[in-house]
Order: sequence, then structure tokens, then C-alpha cells
Amino acid sequence: MLTSKQGWDLFQVSGEPYEIGRRLGELARPVFADYMNQSAAWQAVRRWRGDPFVQTLREAARAHCPALLAELDGMADGLGWSAQDVFLWNCRGELIHNAPDGCTTLAARAGNTRFIAHNEDGDPFLRERCALVEVRRAGKPGFVSFYYPGSLPGHTFAASHAGIVQAINNLRIRVPVAGVPRMILARAVLDATSLDEALHMLRDMPAASGFHHTLGCAGDARLVSVEASAQRCSVHAVANLYGHANHMIHPGCDAEAQIVTDSSRERQMRVNALLPAITDPLQPAALLDVLRDRAPAGLPIYRGDPHDPDGENTLATALFEIGSAGVSMKVYRQARCVFDNFITRTAGGPTAA
Repeated sequence: MLTSKQGWDLFQVSGEPYEIGRRLGELARPVFADYMNQSAAWQAVRRWRGDPFVQTLREAARAHCPALLAELDGMADGLGWSAQDVFLWNCRGELIHNAPDGCTTLAARAGNTRFIAHNEDGDPFLRERCALVEVRRAGKPGFVSFYYPGSLPGHTFAASHAGIVQAINNLRIRVPVAGVPRMILARAVLDATSLDEALHMLRDMPAASGFHHTLGCAGDARLVSVEASAQRCSVHAVANLYGHANHMIHPGCDAEAQIVTDSSRERQMRVNALLPAITDPLQPAALLDVLRDRAPAGLPIYRGDPHDPDGENTLATALFEIGSAGVSMKVYRQARCVFDNFITRTAGGPTAA
């Protein structure tokens, strides 16, 4: 474990997939049972025990991402839970429409530098109960990620030692299909060695439901917004400033049934209203100001209300600055920076400095 000078510990796990999962489970074990006992989402998800559809999801995961399925089974071991239940929990986006994972993401360019800024919104119970982890799987680049107890890291915000930055937004897809669960697919992206490889995964791997992925990569001039769902993979190049909440907005999205909550609709509208006011030269603090916005009316971008209609609060805010040599990663709790590291892009992948 490394301790950031700002105060948020970075837990390091390495080895083969099952071992990585077991250590992640051990890290989460002290809080996991209490978390699940109060979770309305878990009450809904566990009703799917023994359903044939869940078995089709597991078979798809085994066919396309066997190492990540092993990681989940190891996590179950570390948590002291059944592998069936931990897999169910990591398929919550496929099994229920109201999974308590929200988020707002911004993407921006300033000269040769790209920025991704992200509010991680989740179950308010998890405030101060999540972690930052550095995962170093043998033969893969490795990455630093926000970690929800008992969930595969990667479906939140992360930066890899291959230079890839990924920020994920929940999409509420009404009709899931047999395919790779979205949390496993998001985790697989962090094993990619290039932006092209990451996009290839999202285009070609059969998705069971859907996430929005904001992606960039050190040494690559592109910055992309990807709506990867069961029916389509839409890739939008970010030219200047861009924001995305928790519903599909790319052209053609009307062909797929989704739920658009009031919070997601109003956050998207607020982002669209605030971004044009950011002036050149862009300062990264301006992106943080947008993510901290508490709208004078309606439902805000920064979510701190214990009665939030989606049952979500902002647990952390991340700011990534993507250059040619690597990625600067800053993480904030409210307005205080609690983690600040530079992740060098290298073939072998060093630890965060």
C-alpha cells in the first residue's frame, strides 16, 4: 500500500487474475456485508439467482474474458461470498434498470493536451468507504482505478500504464441481451495497450447491456466519447469541449430503448449550458467548477442530497491531464485534492510515482 501525500491510500495488488481478485475481495471484506445489507439494488439483483439468463452471461464472460471471470471468482473468495452472488452483483446493469451508479464526465482539449474530468456518483453509503487500487496483472500494462467494494475495478475512472484513460457513465438499457456483462467489458479495456485496441474491444466484443466510455491515451491525439451498448457502438470524436451524463445522446440512439432519469436529463442540460461559457485558454479548474456546480434550480451536477431521486451522491471527482509521456491523475473529495500522481506511459508499466 502506498499513501498519497494528500491522504488517500493507493492499494497495490498484483499477480495472476484469481490472486488479484482475492486480494481485492479481502480489501473490501470489512465493509461489504453492511453495504449489501442496506442496498436496495442488491435486494433486486439477488432475485435473479439461478435464472438461465445469468448463466448465459457467465458463459459469454468465460468465452471472451476468462481471466476476468477468474478475477471475480477470486474476489468472491476474498469476500467470503459465493461466486454466484458476486457474479450476480457485477451483472447488476444487465439485471436491473436502476443500478445506483450515476456519473457525469467532461472531455476537453487545450493545445496538445487532453483533459477528462469525471464525477463518480454512487450509493451514498459508500462515502469514505471506497478505495483507489493499482492492479498489476502479469503480462498486462496495469492501471490505477477507483474501486467500489466487491465490483471489478474499471467501471468507474482509471488510468493505465499504457497511457489509456477511461471514465465510465451508467446507461440504463431496457433490453439486455446474452453477451459480455458491461462491467467485465469496461475492465477489459484497461488491459488494452492502445486506444485502437480499446476501441476494437468495444466494437467487436458482444455487449450484454451498455456503458458510456470517455477514452483518451497518452501519445495519441484523439479523445473519444463511446456509447457501447447491446445494439450499437457509437464513437464520437471530441473536437473541443464535451459532456455526458447517464443516457445515450449520440445520433441514432433513439433506436434503442433506455431509461432517462430526471437527474440525468437535467445534468446533461446543465452541462450543455455551462461548457460554452468556458473561455480560451482552457484552465482545468474550469472543468472542476462545472462538476462542482450546484444548479440554483433543478437537479445539480454535483450530487450531495441524501434524498437524490436516483439514490446517488458524488463520491469522488477525478481530473486527468493526458500528454505525450503519460497521465496526470488527480482525485478530489469535495473540493480537496486527496490523490495526485503522474502515471508514466511505458511498455512495462511502472508503479505510479
